[in-house]
Amino acid sequence: MTTTDGTTRRGRVRIERGTKRVRAFLGGEVVADTARPVLVWEVPYYPAYYVPVEDVRAELRPDGPGPHSPSRGDAAAYTVLAGGREAPGAGRRYEDSPIAELRDLVRLEWHAMDAWFEEDEEVFTHPRDPYTRVDILASSRHVRVEVAGTTVADSGSPRLLFETGLPVRFYLPKTHVRLDLLIPSETVTHCPYKGRAEYWSVRAGDGVQEDLAWGYRTPLPESQKIAGLIAFLDEKVDVIVDGVLRDRPGTKFS
Repeated sequence: MTTTDGTTRRGRVRIERGTKRVRAFLGGEVVADTARPVLVWEVPYYPAYYVPVEDVRAELRPDGPGPHSPSRGDAAAYTVLAGGREAPGAGRRYEDSPIAELRDLVRLEWHAMDAWFEEDEEVFTHPRDPYTRVDILASSRHVRVEVAGTTVADSGSPRLLFETGLPVRFYLPKTHVRLDLLIPSETVTHCPYKGRAEYWSVRAGDGVQEDLAWGYRTPLPESQKIAGLIAFLDEKVDVIVDGVLRDRPGTKFS
């Protein structure tokens, strides 16, 4: 089904034509360079980029049958060769897909590439969803965070981060956090909107709860307002805002 806004939906897959110039690199060489990418929501949380086959510059060596998708059909897998490097199975085509828009496109495995760019800015983790917005606002709400009955943070000057599809996150100054209860973790994650996050576990009650807090030392330019602040996973801690205990949200991070 094609909607009035030019997107296509079949089953749980949504397809939309993009307008950004998108490039993928492997071994220092351009694998694909297109100004007409196609965004395909294979999962609800974020899209994947599909590239017109004529905009693929790297060699694609057939690997045989790829995975089957109930909505997209049977894929053929390809090794991507560029810059003296090989990425087995990193290319995928759905030439006989029941979704006509996919038949002349190549799906490149995001993490098999060395780098991706939207226009001239490098993008990490996955393509940016054009329908995701991040707003960061200063607030004077009083926020207290408890873990196993222990207050681990107490602040009257949080930054509130509103991200489409997720609960509000409360980012707090480090001076308002019990840093003596935080244990640095080896966990690192990346967000295409905020950047690289480092994590802490929290020592409270009778033990240590892993990866309950995180922060961005050097966030991406659009998220500079949370630089050096700490947030807690609301799904697993108690957050009291202006004296009212908030319900723990249910998300993919629960």
